[in-house]
Amino acid sequence: MSHGLLWLPLLVVFPLITALGWLERRRQRLFREWAEGAELSKLDDCGGARLMNGVLAWSVFESGKLVEQGQFQVKTLEKVELLALGSGEAPLTDESQGACRLRLISGSEHQDVPFADAERARRWIAELMARSRCEL
Repeated sequence: MSHGLLWLPLLVVFPLITALGWLERRRQRLFREWAEGAELSKLDDCGGARLMNGVLAWSVFESGKLVEQGQFQVKTLEKVELLALGSGEAPLTDESQGACRLRLISGSEHQDVPFADAERARRWIAELMARSRCEL
């Protein structure tokens, strides 16, 4: 009887892990279809983003589908700032790690794109600025 009770937690945990793995695989498949043909793309815990035909679009995974959160024309990009994700307008230092957001600025308009990793966001800043110069 005691041996049977030892297996009971495994019978609960295994289906849970399987279901979570299935959801992640589904999220990745949806992202691959959404980002197909993109010049630059990313998928992380904050959502997905893609650069296609000079338009940067970002989305989040909700209810089994990717829901687009916003778009930005890269050719109008003037400046990109790296900001903390949840603490107002605090800029990140070069040593900062973790979740952050890119603020894309064009004249008086600005949009925020969330990132789960500051290092990846820094690489995106360089790529976006290079592409905005190429579009001019």
